[in-house]
Amino acid sequence: MGFIHRLALALVIIGAINWGLIGFFEFDLVASIFGGQTALFSKVIYALVGISGLICIPLLFRNYEEEEEEYGTSRQSSRNLQYGTEFGEEPEFTDIKEASSKEDLKK
Repeated sequence: MGFIHRLALALVIIGAINWGLIGFFEFDLVASIFGGQTALFSKVIYALVGISGLICIPLLFRNYEEEEEEYGTSRQSSRNLQYGTEFGEEPEFTDIKEASSKEDLKK
């Protein structure tokens, strides 16, 4: 997900919170911060949230396979972790000493 999509998603979340405040408490946070619903800056915020919603529409229809191809990652490989090396057997150092002493004897 690129910077524009992340910014758009953040603005959509801000808009959703504002609509939640309007629905539950009849309080418009954007309007109260920027001087009312008819203030220029409030209208700019409302417009940016609306445009961000349009930008986020393709996220609804995006396949995970497309994302894996785009970023070169696989969700399946990140889920199936291999712990074999972490909990593997340690080498026997006595065998190494015996092998090196046998080589020394051959010389």
